[in-house]
Amino acid sequence: MANTSTRMLRLLSLLQTHRYWPGRELAERLGVSERTLRRDVDRLRELGYPVDSNRGVAGGYQLRSGAAMPPLLLDDEEAVAIAVGLHTAALGAVAGIEETSVRALAKVVQVMPPRLRNRVEALRSSTAPVAPGGGPTVDAVTLTVIAQTCRDTEMLRFAYTSRGGEETRRLVEPHRLVPLWHRWYLVAWDVGRNDWRTFRVDRITEPKATGALFVPREVPGGDAAEFVRRRNLTVSRRHQVVVEVDADAADVRRAVASWGTVEEADGGGCRLTMHVDTFDWPTLVLASLGADFHVVDPPEFRDYLRDRAERFLRAA
Repeated sequence: MANTSTRMLRLLSLLQTHRYWPGRELAERLGVSERTLRRDVDRLRELGYPVDSNRGVAGGYQLRSGAAMPPLLLDDEEAVAIAVGLHTAALGAVAGIEETSVRALAKVVQVMPPRLRNRVEALRSSTAPVAPGGGPTVDAVTLTVIAQTCRDTEMLRFAYTSRGGEETRRLVEPHRLVPLWHRWYLVAWDVGRNDWRTFRVDRITEPKATGALFVPREVPGGDAAEFVRRRNLTVSRRHQVVVEVDADAADVRRAVASWGTVEEADGGGCRLTMHVDTFDWPTLVLASLGADFHVVDPPEFRDYLRDRAERFLRAA
């Protein structure tokens, strides 16, 4: 039975890495008869793998795309590559798939043996991040532990460092992970505070699933992302950047997403307001618009843009 299982895994691996296999060649690669190969292919079909076959002298086998996603067979190198790639995507390298990437990353890391987890962490820590915006580094294991407890409605314990540097221990009912402003936030019901809270994931350490389940509550307003936005508006940020942009308000809203507010201006154009800790992101947003603009406030932002413009001119 063990030999059969090993052979089945080998067959699946070959089908996943080759577009079309002549039956005789595939049987030779597996060291079995063509009759045994046909039985093994039938077993794969029973497991949900859509294997097409052609009969005759030139007949063969091909794994086609199915209506459902069957289990994948990955070798060590492929598993490590996928985990690192998902971690990169989770940090926002590809807009719009951050949360999906975390869910997928949680599934991959959960079934990885420790030796592969160590390889993923070593590769991740020695590779420069490509995510835009210069957000804080988030530990992949922390993200996956939190994602799993959100998925399984399982109570979560962790240490949390506040903005002022105070460390506390928290017991929460984790609700949702939200990627916003190039940071990850956890929306959760804080048992000790008896209230909803948002936690920056880069400030969370030692996350532990307790094994205790809870009945999910409804997040205020019904939208976890909007809840994070409202909470962050009450937090004083370092700069308020106000810019008049000679562009359609709808186009500017799409560019800034949740990073700022856009108001239509009299006579055309719009006014963009952003609350930020650094001037990096407003500069990237304005450069991407491809439109003329005028900085209303603060004066420091004008100086920042002037310095960057001089550098670009020297480079040109």
